[in-house]
Amino acid sequence: MRARQLITLLAAVTLVFMTFSLFRRPHTPRNHITVEVTFPPEQPIELLGPLQPIDTSLHPIDQLIKKSEDEFNRLLARQSQTLDAAVAEYKRRYRIPPPPNFDVWYAYAKRKNVQLIDEYDTIYHSLLPFWALEPNVIRSRVDESIGFEGNFLMAVTIREGQIVTMEAGEEWEQKAITGMMADFIQYLPDMNLAFNIHDEPRVILPHDILSRLVDVALSRSMPAAFATGEPRNNFSPRPSDLNDGKRIREVLTTRFNRFAHQHTWTHSRMSCSPDSPARSFNEQTNDNVGPYALGDLGFVYNHSAFNDICLSPSLKDNFGFFDRPNAFNLVQDLFPVFSQSKISSYQDILYPSPWYWAGKVDYEEKRDMEWQKKEQRLYWRGSTTGGFSRDGGWRRQHRQRIVRKINEPDNAKIMANKGTPESPNWQPLDVRRKDYEEIIDVKFSHVGQCDPGDCDAQKEFFHVVDRVDQQDAWGFKYLLDMDGNAFSGRFYAFLKSNSLIFKMNMFQEWHKDWVKPWLHYIPLSLRGDDWLEAVRYFAGEEEGKRDAPRLAAISQDWANKALRNEDLEVWFFRLLLEYVLRFRSCLTSFTDEPTDMDG
Repeated sequence: MRARQLITLLAAVTLVFMTFSLFRRPHTPRNHITVEVTFPPEQPIELLGPLQPIDTSLHPIDQLIKKSEDEFNRLLARQSQTLDAAVAEYKRRYRIPPPPNFDVWYAYAKRKNVQLIDEYDTIYHSLLPFWALEPNVIRSRVDESIGFEGNFLMAVTIREGQIVTMEAGEEWEQKAITGMMADFIQYLPDMNLAFNIHDEPRVILPHDILSRLVDVALSRSMPAAFATGEPRNNFSPRPSDLNDGKRIREVLTTRFNRFAHQHTWTHSRMSCSPDSPARSFNEQTNDNVGPYALGDLGFVYNHSAFNDICLSPSLKDNFGFFDRPNAFNLVQDLFPVFSQSKISSYQDILYPSPWYWAGKVDYEEKRDMEWQKKEQRLYWRGSTTGGFSRDGGWRRQHRQRIVRKINEPDNAKIMANKGTPESPNWQPLDVRRKDYEEIIDVKFSHVGQCDPGDCDAQKEFFHVVDRVDQQDAWGFKYLLDMDGNAFSGRFYAFLKSNSLIFKMNMFQEWHKDWVKPWLHYIPLSLRGDDWLEAVRYFAGEEEGKRDAPRLAAISQDWANKALRNEDLEVWFFRLLLEYVLRFRSCLTSFTDEPTDMDG
Protein backbone atom coordinates (compact mmCIF):
# COMPACT_ATOMS: atom_id res chain seq x y z
CA MET A 1 0.00 0.00 0.00
CA ARG A 2 2.82 2.39 0.95
CA ALA A 3 4.68 1.53 -2.25
CA ARG A 4 1.60 2.34 -4.36
CA GLN A 5 1.22 5.69 -2.53
CA LEU A 6 4.88 6.49 -3.04
CA ILE A 7 4.64 5.75 -6.78
CA THR A 8 1.53 7.92 -7.07
CA LEU A 9 3.25 10.79 -5.25
CA LEU A 10 6.35 10.55 -7.45
CA ALA A 11 4.16 10.57 -10.58
CA ALA A 12 2.33 13.70 -9.40
CA VAL A 13 5.58 15.48 -8.62
CA THR A 14 6.98 14.54 -12.03
CA LEU A 15 3.84 15.84 -13.79
CA VAL A 16 4.03 19.15 -11.94
CA PHE A 17 7.74 19.51 -12.78
CA MET A 18 7.16 18.76 -16.47
CA THR A 19 4.25 21.20 -16.64
CA PHE A 20 6.32 23.94 -15.01
CA SER A 21 9.22 23.27 -17.37
CA LEU A 22 6.93 23.43 -20.38
CA PHE A 23 5.33 26.79 -19.54
CA ARG A 24 8.11 28.64 -17.77
CA ARG A 25 10.13 31.31 -19.54
CA PRO A 26 13.21 30.21 -21.49
CA HIS A 27 16.32 29.83 -19.39
CA THR A 28 18.76 32.75 -19.48
CA PRO A 29 22.30 31.59 -20.19
CA ARG A 30 24.73 31.97 -17.31
CA ASN A 31 26.94 34.32 -19.29
CA HIS A 32 24.06 36.73 -20.02
CA ILE A 33 24.50 40.06 -18.23
CA THR A 34 21.57 42.45 -17.72
CA VAL A 35 22.72 46.05 -18.08
CA GLU A 36 20.57 48.84 -16.62
CA VAL A 37 19.90 51.52 -19.20
CA THR A 38 20.77 54.87 -17.62
CA PHE A 39 18.63 56.89 -20.01
CA PRO A 40 15.69 55.83 -22.18
CA PRO A 41 16.77 55.11 -25.78
CA GLU A 42 15.99 57.60 -28.52
CA GLN A 43 12.92 56.61 -30.51
CA PRO A 44 13.43 56.33 -34.26
CA ILE A 45 11.58 58.67 -36.58
CA GLU A 46 9.66 56.57 -39.09
CA LEU A 47 6.04 57.70 -39.11
CA LEU A 48 6.69 60.80 -41.17
CA GLY A 49 10.26 62.02 -41.41
CA PRO A 50 11.42 65.64 -41.47
CA LEU A 51 10.70 67.87 -44.42
CA GLN A 52 13.68 67.86 -46.76
CA PRO A 53 14.93 71.23 -48.05
CA ILE A 54 14.44 71.72 -51.76
CA ASP A 55 17.25 74.24 -52.13
CA THR A 56 20.59 72.97 -50.81
CA SER A 57 22.50 75.98 -52.15
CA LEU A 58 21.48 77.88 -48.99
CA HIS A 59 22.07 76.77 -45.43
CA PRO A 60 18.71 75.75 -43.83
CA ILE A 61 19.12 78.37 -41.09
CA ASP A 62 19.72 81.08 -43.68
CA GLN A 63 16.51 80.06 -45.44
CA LEU A 64 14.50 80.04 -42.20
CA ILE A 65 15.73 83.49 -41.17
CA LYS A 66 14.89 85.03 -44.54
CA LYS A 67 11.42 83.46 -44.53
CA SER A 68 10.64 84.60 -40.97
CA GLU A 69 11.86 88.13 -41.58
CA ASP A 70 9.83 88.46 -44.77
CA GLU A 71 6.65 87.16 -43.10
CA PHE A 72 7.08 89.46 -40.12
CA ASN A 73 7.61 92.54 -42.27
CA ARG A 74 4.40 91.74 -44.15
CA LEU A 75 2.61 91.24 -40.82
CA LEU A 76 3.66 94.69 -39.63
CA ALA A 77 2.67 96.31 -42.91
CA ARG A 78 -0.90 95.03 -42.86
CA GLN A 79 -1.87 96.18 -39.32
CA SER A 80 -5.04 98.27 -39.14
CA GLN A 81 -4.47 102.02 -38.91
CA THR A 82 -8.00 103.14 -38.01
CA LEU A 83 -10.82 101.95 -35.75
CA ASP A 84 -13.01 101.13 -38.75
CA ALA A 85 -10.22 99.01 -40.26
CA ALA A 86 -9.65 97.22 -36.93
CA VAL A 87 -13.36 96.44 -36.62
CA ALA A 88 -13.50 95.17 -40.20
CA GLU A 89 -10.44 92.96 -39.64
CA TYR A 90 -11.92 91.61 -36.41
CA LYS A 91 -15.15 90.65 -38.20
CA ARG A 92 -13.22 89.10 -41.09
CA ARG A 93 -11.12 86.91 -38.79
CA TYR A 94 -13.65 85.88 -36.17
CA ARG A 95 -17.02 86.35 -37.94
CA ILE A 96 -18.54 88.17 -34.98
CA PRO A 97 -18.58 91.85 -33.98
CA PRO A 98 -15.99 93.00 -31.44
CA PRO A 99 -16.97 93.26 -27.76
CA PRO A 100 -18.36 96.35 -26.02
CA ASN A 101 -15.80 99.09 -25.41
CA PHE A 102 -13.69 97.91 -28.33
CA ASP A 103 -13.45 101.55 -29.36
CA VAL A 104 -12.11 102.38 -25.91
CA TRP A 105 -9.60 99.55 -26.19
CA TYR A 106 -8.49 100.73 -29.64
CA ALA A 107 -7.90 104.28 -28.39
CA TYR A 108 -5.97 102.90 -25.41
CA ALA A 109 -3.81 100.68 -27.65
CA LYS A 110 -3.01 103.59 -29.99
CA ARG A 111 -2.18 105.88 -27.08
CA LYS A 112 0.22 103.23 -25.75
CA ASN A 113 1.82 102.93 -29.20
CA VAL A 114 1.09 99.20 -29.51
CA GLN A 115 2.74 97.73 -32.60
CA LEU A 116 0.23 94.96 -33.39
CA ILE A 117 -3.41 96.02 -33.45
CA ASP A 118 -4.83 92.91 -35.13
CA GLU A 119 -2.79 89.95 -33.80
CA TYR A 120 -4.92 88.46 -31.02
CA ASP A 121 -5.73 85.02 -32.38
CA THR A 122 -4.53 83.44 -29.13
CA ILE A 123 -7.43 85.12 -27.32
CA TYR A 124 -9.92 83.85 -29.87
CA HIS A 125 -8.70 80.26 -29.63
CA SER A 126 -8.56 80.35 -25.82
CA LEU A 127 -12.17 81.49 -25.53
CA LEU A 128 -13.74 79.67 -28.50
CA PRO A 129 -14.99 76.57 -26.59
CA PHE A 130 -16.67 78.77 -23.98
CA TRP A 131 -19.12 80.02 -26.61
CA ALA A 132 -20.86 76.63 -26.33
CA LEU A 133 -21.65 77.23 -22.63
CA GLU A 134 -24.40 79.47 -21.32
CA PRO A 135 -23.08 82.52 -19.41
CA ASN A 136 -24.72 81.38 -16.17
CA VAL A 137 -22.83 78.06 -16.43
CA ILE A 138 -19.54 79.90 -16.84
CA ARG A 139 -20.31 82.11 -13.84
CA SER A 140 -21.22 79.13 -11.68
CA ARG A 141 -17.97 77.37 -12.63
CA VAL A 142 -15.96 80.44 -11.67
CA ASP A 143 -17.72 80.45 -8.29
CA GLU A 144 -17.05 76.73 -7.88
CA SER A 145 -13.39 77.25 -8.75
CA ILE A 146 -12.66 80.07 -6.33
CA GLY A 147 -15.06 78.92 -3.61
CA PHE A 148 -13.08 75.77 -2.75
CA GLU A 149 -9.98 76.75 -0.80
CA GLY A 150 -7.86 73.80 -1.93
CA ASN A 151 -8.10 74.62 -5.65
CA PHE A 152 -5.04 76.93 -5.54
CA LEU A 153 -6.73 79.69 -7.50
CA MET A 154 -6.59 83.43 -6.88
CA ALA A 155 -10.09 84.88 -6.63
CA VAL A 156 -10.71 88.37 -8.00
CA THR A 157 -14.09 90.13 -7.92
CA ILE A 158 -14.65 93.34 -9.88
CA ARG A 159 -17.60 95.59 -9.04
CA GLU A 160 -18.36 99.10 -10.34
CA GLY A 161 -14.96 99.49 -11.95
CA GLN A 162 -12.72 98.38 -9.10
CA ILE A 163 -11.38 95.27 -7.42
CA VAL A 164 -13.50 94.51 -4.37
CA THR A 165 -11.97 91.21 -3.26
CA MET A 166 -8.67 89.47 -4.02
CA GLU A 167 -7.87 86.23 -2.20
CA ALA A 168 -5.00 83.69 -2.42
CA GLY A 169 -1.76 84.04 -4.32
CA GLU A 170 1.44 85.77 -3.22
CA GLU A 171 1.46 89.47 -2.41
CA TRP A 172 3.66 90.42 -5.39
CA GLU A 173 1.27 88.59 -7.72
CA GLN A 174 -1.78 90.35 -6.31
CA LYS A 175 -0.09 93.72 -6.67
CA ALA A 176 1.00 92.94 -10.24
CA ILE A 177 -2.46 91.87 -11.41
CA THR A 178 -3.98 94.94 -9.75
CA GLY A 179 -1.41 97.15 -11.47
CA MET A 180 -1.97 95.50 -14.84
CA MET A 181 -5.67 96.42 -14.70
CA ALA A 182 -5.37 99.86 -13.09
CA ASP A 183 -5.63 101.92 -16.30
CA PHE A 184 -8.68 100.17 -17.74
CA ILE A 185 -10.61 98.48 -14.93
CA GLN A 186 -13.18 101.31 -14.98
CA TYR A 187 -14.28 100.05 -18.43
CA LEU A 188 -14.93 96.49 -17.26
CA PRO A 189 -18.34 95.32 -16.07
CA ASP A 190 -18.85 93.38 -12.86
CA MET A 191 -17.25 89.93 -13.03
CA ASN A 192 -15.42 87.24 -11.08
CA LEU A 193 -12.06 85.85 -12.21
CA ALA A 194 -10.05 82.75 -11.29
CA PHE A 195 -6.26 82.97 -11.69
CA ASN A 196 -4.06 79.88 -11.52
CA ILE A 197 -1.33 80.31 -8.87
CA HIS A 198 0.46 77.10 -9.89
CA ASP A 199 3.06 77.01 -12.65
CA GLU A 200 1.36 74.07 -14.33
CA PRO A 201 -1.87 74.28 -16.42
CA ARG A 202 -5.18 73.13 -14.93
CA VAL A 203 -7.91 72.43 -17.54
CA ILE A 204 -8.03 69.41 -19.89
CA LEU A 205 -10.96 68.02 -21.88
CA PRO A 206 -11.52 64.72 -23.71
CA HIS A 207 -11.28 65.11 -27.48
CA ASP A 208 -14.93 64.30 -28.13
CA ILE A 209 -16.15 66.89 -25.60
CA LEU A 210 -13.80 69.57 -26.89
CA SER A 211 -14.79 68.87 -30.50
CA ARG A 212 -18.49 69.15 -29.63
CA LEU A 213 -17.94 72.42 -27.78
CA VAL A 214 -16.07 73.96 -30.71
CA ASP A 215 -18.66 72.71 -33.18
CA VAL A 216 -21.56 74.13 -31.16
CA ALA A 217 -19.68 77.42 -30.74
CA LEU A 218 -18.98 77.84 -34.45
CA SER A 219 -22.21 76.48 -35.90
CA ARG A 220 -24.80 77.67 -33.37
CA SER A 221 -23.82 79.86 -30.43
CA MET A 222 -21.71 82.50 -32.13
CA PRO A 223 -24.00 82.99 -35.15
CA ALA A 224 -27.10 83.04 -32.91
CA ALA A 225 -25.61 85.60 -30.54
CA PHE A 226 -25.49 88.22 -33.27
CA ALA A 227 -28.23 87.11 -35.66
CA THR A 228 -31.04 89.22 -34.23
CA GLY A 229 -31.41 92.66 -32.79
CA GLU A 230 -29.36 95.82 -33.23
CA PRO A 231 -26.06 95.53 -31.35
CA ARG A 232 -25.34 98.10 -28.68
CA ASN A 233 -22.05 99.29 -27.24
CA ASN A 234 -22.70 98.49 -23.58
CA PHE A 235 -23.00 95.58 -21.21
CA SER A 236 -26.14 93.93 -19.91
CA PRO A 237 -27.16 94.58 -16.28
CA ARG A 238 -25.38 92.63 -13.59
CA PRO A 239 -26.82 89.10 -13.43
CA SER A 240 -28.82 88.24 -10.32
CA ASP A 241 -26.48 85.36 -9.47
CA LEU A 242 -23.54 87.78 -9.11
CA ASN A 243 -23.33 89.13 -5.53
CA ASP A 244 -21.73 92.36 -4.33
CA GLY A 245 -18.29 90.73 -4.53
CA LYS A 246 -17.34 91.44 -0.91
CA ARG A 247 -17.12 87.79 -0.05
CA ILE A 248 -16.37 84.57 -1.89
CA ARG A 249 -19.11 81.98 -1.61
CA GLU A 250 -17.72 78.86 0.06
CA VAL A 251 -18.02 75.63 -1.93
CA LEU A 252 -17.65 72.31 -0.11
CA THR A 253 -16.90 70.06 -3.07
CA THR A 254 -14.64 70.43 -6.08
CA ARG A 255 -14.14 68.87 -9.50
CA PHE A 256 -10.42 69.60 -9.37
CA ASN A 257 -8.33 66.49 -8.71
CA ARG A 258 -4.90 66.79 -7.13
CA PHE A 259 -2.13 64.33 -7.93
CA ALA A 260 1.25 66.01 -7.94
CA HIS A 261 4.42 63.98 -8.53
CA GLN A 262 2.59 61.47 -10.74
CA HIS A 263 2.70 60.64 -14.44
CA THR A 264 0.43 63.00 -16.44
CA TRP A 265 0.77 61.89 -20.07
CA THR A 266 -2.48 59.90 -20.11
CA HIS A 267 -4.44 62.94 -18.98
CA SER A 268 -2.50 65.42 -21.10
CA ARG A 269 -3.19 63.62 -24.37
CA MET A 270 -6.97 63.36 -23.76
CA SER A 271 -7.82 66.24 -26.09
CA CYS A 272 -5.71 64.87 -28.97
CA SER A 273 -7.49 63.35 -31.95
CA PRO A 274 -7.95 59.56 -31.64
CA ASP A 275 -5.92 59.08 -34.83
CA SER A 276 -2.98 61.22 -33.67
CA PRO A 277 0.34 59.60 -32.69
CA ALA A 278 -0.18 60.60 -29.05
CA ARG A 279 -3.38 58.51 -28.86
CA SER A 280 -1.89 55.37 -30.40
CA PHE A 281 -2.66 52.05 -28.70
CA ASN A 282 1.01 51.10 -28.91
CA GLU A 283 3.44 52.11 -26.21
CA GLN A 284 6.32 53.01 -28.54
CA THR A 285 4.71 55.02 -31.31
CA ASN A 286 7.04 57.18 -33.35
CA ASP A 287 6.75 60.96 -33.47
CA ASN A 288 5.38 62.69 -36.55
CA VAL A 289 8.07 65.32 -37.10
CA GLY A 290 7.17 66.19 -40.70
CA PRO A 291 4.92 69.14 -39.78
CA TYR A 292 7.72 70.94 -37.90
CA ALA A 293 11.22 69.54 -38.60
CA LEU A 294 13.39 70.55 -41.56
CA GLY A 295 16.22 68.40 -42.91
CA ASP A 296 18.17 65.59 -41.31
CA LEU A 297 19.08 67.78 -38.34
CA GLY A 298 15.44 68.67 -37.70
CA PHE A 299 15.53 72.47 -37.57
CA VAL A 300 12.16 73.71 -36.25
CA TYR A 301 10.44 75.42 -39.19
CA ASN A 302 6.91 75.44 -37.70
CA HIS A 303 6.96 76.25 -34.01
CA SER A 304 3.21 75.83 -33.48
CA ALA A 305 3.41 72.27 -34.82
CA PHE A 306 6.48 71.63 -32.66
CA ASN A 307 4.45 72.69 -29.60
CA ASP A 308 1.61 70.31 -30.53
CA ILE A 309 2.06 67.40 -28.15
CA CYS A 310 -0.37 65.28 -30.17
CA LEU A 311 2.36 64.82 -32.79
CA SER A 312 5.04 63.70 -30.31
CA PRO A 313 4.33 60.73 -28.03
CA SER A 314 8.03 60.62 -27.14
CA LEU A 315 7.35 63.58 -24.84
CA LYS A 316 6.03 61.19 -22.23
CA ASP A 317 9.60 59.95 -21.77
CA ASN A 318 11.64 63.13 -22.19
CA PHE A 319 9.69 66.10 -20.81
CA GLY A 320 9.43 66.70 -17.08
CA PHE A 321 5.81 67.87 -16.95
CA PHE A 322 4.61 64.51 -18.31
CA ASP A 323 6.80 62.50 -15.94
CA ARG A 324 6.12 64.03 -12.51
CA PRO A 325 5.06 67.69 -12.41
CA ASN A 326 5.85 69.49 -9.20
CA ALA A 327 2.16 70.38 -8.86
CA PHE A 328 -0.88 69.04 -10.70
CA ASN A 329 -4.41 70.07 -9.74
CA LEU A 330 -6.62 69.22 -12.70
CA VAL A 331 -10.23 69.67 -13.79
CA GLN A 332 -11.67 67.74 -16.73
CA ASP A 333 -14.60 70.04 -17.49
CA LEU A 334 -14.39 73.42 -19.24
CA PHE A 335 -13.63 75.86 -16.41
CA PRO A 336 -12.49 79.46 -17.07
CA VAL A 337 -9.07 79.42 -15.41
CA PHE A 338 -6.53 82.10 -16.34
CA SER A 339 -2.98 80.72 -16.55
CA GLN A 340 0.36 82.29 -17.45
CA SER A 341 1.34 79.40 -19.74
CA LYS A 342 0.00 76.05 -20.87
CA ILE A 343 0.71 72.91 -22.86
CA SER A 344 -1.00 72.81 -26.28
CA SER A 345 -3.62 70.23 -25.27
CA TYR A 346 -4.89 72.21 -22.26
CA GLN A 347 -7.78 74.69 -22.27
CA ASP A 348 -6.55 77.23 -19.75
CA ILE A 349 -7.09 80.86 -20.79
CA LEU A 350 -3.68 82.43 -21.40
CA TYR A 351 -2.99 85.88 -19.99
CA PRO A 352 0.20 88.02 -19.75
CA SER A 353 2.29 86.88 -16.85
CA PRO A 354 2.46 89.17 -13.79
CA TRP A 355 5.98 87.75 -13.34
CA TYR A 356 7.10 89.72 -16.40
CA TRP A 357 5.06 92.81 -15.47
CA ALA A 358 6.61 92.91 -11.99
CA GLY A 359 10.12 92.59 -13.47
CA LYS A 360 10.97 89.56 -11.34
CA VAL A 361 13.97 88.87 -13.60
CA ASP A 362 15.54 92.20 -14.37
CA TYR A 363 17.79 93.30 -17.22
CA GLU A 364 20.49 95.71 -16.06
CA GLU A 365 21.57 97.48 -19.21
CA LYS A 366 24.65 98.99 -17.58
CA ARG A 367 26.06 95.49 -17.01
CA ASP A 368 25.56 94.40 -20.62
CA MET A 369 28.33 94.85 -23.16
CA GLU A 370 28.84 95.31 -26.87
CA TRP A 371 28.54 92.24 -29.08
CA GLN A 372 32.22 92.02 -30.00
CA LYS A 373 33.24 92.01 -26.34
CA LYS A 374 31.07 89.00 -25.43
CA GLU A 375 32.37 85.44 -25.23
CA GLN A 376 31.41 83.28 -28.21
CA ARG A 377 29.63 80.51 -26.34
CA LEU A 378 26.11 79.22 -25.75
CA TYR A 379 25.56 79.91 -22.06
CA TRP A 380 23.05 78.58 -19.54
CA ARG A 381 22.97 78.20 -15.78
CA GLY A 382 19.94 76.90 -13.94
CA SER A 383 18.37 74.29 -11.73
CA THR A 384 16.78 70.89 -12.24
CA THR A 385 13.24 72.20 -12.30
CA GLY A 386 10.78 70.85 -14.85
CA GLY A 387 9.41 68.01 -12.77
CA PHE A 388 9.86 66.21 -9.48
CA SER A 389 12.38 63.38 -9.60
CA ARG A 390 11.69 60.11 -7.82
CA ASP A 391 12.95 56.60 -8.61
CA GLY A 392 15.34 57.92 -11.23
CA GLY A 393 12.74 60.06 -13.00
CA TRP A 394 15.30 62.80 -13.67
CA ARG A 395 16.55 60.68 -16.57
CA ARG A 396 13.24 61.40 -18.33
CA GLN A 397 13.11 65.16 -17.74
CA HIS A 398 13.93 67.77 -20.35
CA ARG A 399 16.44 69.99 -18.57
CA GLN A 400 18.54 67.02 -17.52
CA ARG A 401 18.29 65.58 -21.01
CA ILE A 402 19.46 68.80 -22.65
CA VAL A 403 22.37 69.38 -20.26
CA ARG A 404 23.46 65.74 -20.61
CA LYS A 405 23.19 65.47 -24.37
CA ILE A 406 24.71 68.82 -25.29
CA ASN A 407 27.80 67.94 -23.21
CA GLU A 408 28.17 64.28 -24.23
CA PRO A 409 31.49 63.17 -25.80
CA ASP A 410 29.71 61.49 -28.71
CA ASN A 411 29.24 62.25 -32.39
CA ALA A 412 26.96 64.98 -33.67
CA LYS A 413 25.89 66.33 -37.03
CA ILE A 414 26.61 69.69 -38.57
CA MET A 415 25.93 71.10 -42.03
CA ALA A 416 28.88 71.37 -44.39
CA ASN A 417 29.22 72.91 -47.84
CA LYS A 418 30.16 69.93 -50.01
CA GLY A 419 30.01 72.07 -53.14
CA THR A 420 32.07 75.12 -53.96
CA PRO A 421 31.89 78.76 -52.83
CA GLU A 422 30.31 79.59 -56.19
CA SER A 423 27.93 76.62 -56.16
CA PRO A 424 27.20 75.64 -52.52
CA ASN A 425 25.68 72.29 -51.60
CA TRP A 426 24.85 72.06 -47.89
CA GLN A 427 24.76 68.49 -46.60
CA PRO A 428 24.94 66.82 -43.15
CA LEU A 429 28.34 65.82 -41.83
CA ASP A 430 29.21 63.64 -38.82
CA VAL A 431 31.67 65.26 -36.40
CA ARG A 432 32.95 64.75 -32.88
CA ARG A 433 30.94 66.90 -30.48
CA LYS A 434 34.07 67.37 -28.38
CA ASP A 435 35.69 69.31 -31.22
CA TYR A 436 33.16 72.10 -30.61
CA GLU A 437 33.11 72.12 -26.82
CA GLU A 438 34.58 75.64 -26.72
CA ILE A 439 31.26 77.12 -27.98
CA ILE A 440 29.09 75.31 -25.40
CA ASP A 441 28.81 76.32 -21.73
CA VAL A 442 25.61 74.72 -20.43
CA LYS A 443 25.63 73.54 -16.81
CA PHE A 444 23.45 73.07 -13.74
CA SER A 445 24.08 75.38 -10.80
CA HIS A 446 21.50 73.83 -8.47
CA VAL A 447 19.84 70.44 -7.95
CA GLY A 448 16.36 70.39 -6.45
CA GLN A 449 12.78 69.07 -6.72
CA CYS A 450 13.87 65.50 -6.04
CA ASP A 451 13.90 62.80 -3.39
CA PRO A 452 17.24 62.65 -1.53
CA GLY A 453 18.51 59.65 -3.49
CA ASP A 454 17.65 61.24 -6.83
CA CYS A 455 19.25 64.54 -5.78
CA ASP A 456 22.45 62.71 -4.86
CA ALA A 457 22.44 60.78 -8.15
CA GLN A 458 22.15 64.00 -10.16
CA LYS A 459 24.93 65.70 -8.21
CA GLU A 460 27.15 62.73 -8.96
CA PHE A 461 26.22 62.52 -12.66
CA PHE A 462 26.29 66.21 -13.61
CA HIS A 463 29.08 68.73 -13.20
CA VAL A 464 27.15 71.11 -10.95
CA VAL A 465 28.82 74.51 -10.71
CA ASP A 466 28.42 77.37 -8.26
CA ARG A 467 25.42 79.64 -8.51
CA VAL A 468 25.97 82.85 -10.42
CA ASP A 469 24.47 86.30 -10.73
CA GLN A 470 21.76 86.41 -13.42
CA GLN A 471 23.44 89.50 -14.88
CA ASP A 472 26.57 87.44 -15.65
CA ALA A 473 24.73 86.06 -18.67
CA TRP A 474 25.31 89.30 -20.60
CA GLY A 475 28.95 88.30 -21.02
CA PHE A 476 28.02 85.72 -23.67
CA LYS A 477 26.90 86.10 -27.28
CA TYR A 478 24.47 83.17 -27.21
CA LEU A 479 22.01 82.58 -24.38
CA LEU A 480 19.97 79.39 -23.94
CA ASP A 481 16.45 79.69 -22.55
CA MET A 482 14.27 76.67 -21.78
CA ASP A 483 11.13 75.63 -19.92
CA GLY A 484 11.28 74.69 -16.27
CA ASN A 485 8.14 73.71 -14.36
CA ALA A 486 6.36 75.90 -16.93
CA PHE A 487 7.48 78.92 -18.97
CA SER A 488 10.90 80.46 -18.41
CA GLY A 489 10.67 83.76 -16.55
CA ARG A 490 14.04 84.94 -17.96
CA PHE A 491 12.88 85.24 -21.55
CA TYR A 492 12.03 88.95 -21.65
CA ALA A 493 15.24 89.94 -19.85
CA PHE A 494 17.21 87.86 -22.36
CA LEU A 495 15.44 89.44 -25.34
CA LYS A 496 16.25 92.94 -24.05
CA SER A 497 19.97 92.15 -23.95
CA ASN A 498 22.61 92.46 -26.69
CA SER A 499 22.82 88.66 -26.97
CA LEU A 500 21.20 86.20 -29.38
CA ILE A 501 18.61 83.95 -27.74
CA PHE A 502 18.25 80.20 -28.37
CA LYS A 503 15.04 78.79 -26.95
CA MET A 504 13.50 75.36 -26.34
CA ASN A 505 9.92 75.55 -25.11
CA MET A 506 6.81 73.40 -25.12
CA PHE A 507 4.81 75.76 -22.88
CA GLN A 508 2.82 78.38 -24.79
CA GLU A 509 2.43 81.99 -23.61
CA TRP A 510 0.27 84.95 -24.54
CA HIS A 511 2.91 86.41 -26.87
CA LYS A 512 3.10 83.49 -29.29
CA ASP A 513 1.45 85.60 -32.04
CA TRP A 514 3.86 88.48 -31.37
CA VAL A 515 7.33 86.95 -30.91
CA LYS A 516 8.61 85.15 -33.99
CA PRO A 517 11.08 82.23 -34.18
CA TRP A 518 14.10 82.68 -36.46
CA LEU A 519 13.82 86.43 -36.07
CA HIS A 520 13.42 87.26 -32.38
CA TYR A 521 14.97 84.00 -31.15
CA ILE A 522 16.43 80.76 -32.50
CA PRO A 523 14.07 77.84 -31.80
CA LEU A 524 15.59 74.52 -30.74
CA SER A 525 14.02 71.09 -30.90
CA LEU A 526 13.84 68.76 -27.92
CA ARG A 527 15.38 65.88 -29.85
CA GLY A 528 18.60 67.83 -30.18
CA ASP A 529 20.15 66.96 -33.54
CA ASP A 530 20.00 70.68 -34.42
CA TRP A 531 21.58 72.11 -31.27
CA LEU A 532 25.26 72.06 -32.15
CA GLU A 533 24.80 73.24 -35.72
CA ALA A 534 22.50 76.08 -34.65
CA VAL A 535 25.32 77.49 -32.51
CA ARG A 536 28.16 76.58 -34.90
CA TYR A 537 26.44 78.31 -37.84
CA PHE A 538 26.33 81.68 -36.06
CA ALA A 539 29.80 81.24 -34.58
CA GLY A 540 31.56 79.87 -37.64
CA GLU A 541 29.88 80.63 -40.97
CA GLU A 542 30.35 84.09 -42.50
CA GLU A 543 26.63 84.56 -43.13
CA GLY A 544 25.88 83.38 -39.59
CA LYS A 545 28.46 85.70 -38.07
CA ARG A 546 26.83 88.63 -39.87
CA ASP A 547 23.30 87.57 -38.91
CA ALA A 548 23.94 86.88 -35.21
CA PRO A 549 24.47 90.50 -34.00
CA ARG A 550 21.82 91.72 -36.47
CA LEU A 551 19.20 89.33 -35.07
CA ALA A 552 20.22 90.16 -31.50
CA ALA A 553 19.61 93.84 -32.29
CA ILE A 554 16.26 93.07 -33.96
CA SER A 555 15.01 91.05 -30.97
CA GLN A 556 16.20 93.70 -28.52
CA ASP A 557 14.43 96.45 -30.48
CA TRP A 558 11.22 94.40 -30.71
CA ALA A 559 11.25 93.57 -26.99
CA ASN A 560 11.54 97.27 -26.18
CA LYS A 561 8.64 98.05 -28.52
CA ALA A 562 6.26 95.11 -28.03
CA LEU A 563 6.99 93.45 -24.67
CA ARG A 564 6.72 96.53 -22.45
CA ASN A 565 4.39 96.57 -19.48
CA GLU A 566 2.09 98.74 -21.59
CA ASP A 567 1.82 95.96 -24.17
CA LEU A 568 0.92 93.40 -21.52
CA GLU A 569 -1.77 95.73 -20.19
CA VAL A 570 -3.29 96.36 -23.63
CA TRP A 571 -3.39 92.63 -24.37
CA PHE A 572 -4.93 91.92 -20.95
CA PHE A 573 -7.58 94.60 -21.48
CA ARG A 574 -8.54 93.07 -24.83
CA LEU A 575 -8.68 89.59 -23.28
CA LEU A 576 -11.01 90.64 -20.48
CA LEU A 577 -13.34 92.46 -22.88
CA GLU A 578 -13.54 89.30 -25.00
CA TYR A 579 -14.07 87.16 -21.91
CA VAL A 580 -17.01 89.30 -20.81
CA LEU A 581 -18.87 88.25 -23.96
CA ARG A 582 -19.24 84.81 -22.39
CA PHE A 583 -19.35 85.76 -18.71
CA ARG A 584 -22.30 88.07 -19.39
CA SER A 585 -24.83 88.23 -22.20
CA CYS A 586 -24.36 91.36 -24.29
CA LEU A 587 -24.41 92.77 -27.82
CA THR A 588 -21.99 95.24 -29.36
CA SER A 589 -21.53 98.16 -31.72
CA PHE A 590 -18.97 100.91 -32.21
CA THR A 591 -18.50 104.57 -32.78
CA ASP A 592 -15.75 106.61 -34.32
CA GLU A 593 -16.32 109.35 -31.77
CA PRO A 594 -13.20 110.02 -29.66
CA THR A 595 -13.19 108.73 -26.09
CA ASP A 596 -11.57 110.06 -22.96
CA MET A 597 -8.74 107.57 -23.44
CA ASP A 598 -7.57 109.34 -26.60
CA GLY A 599 -5.48 111.50 -24.32
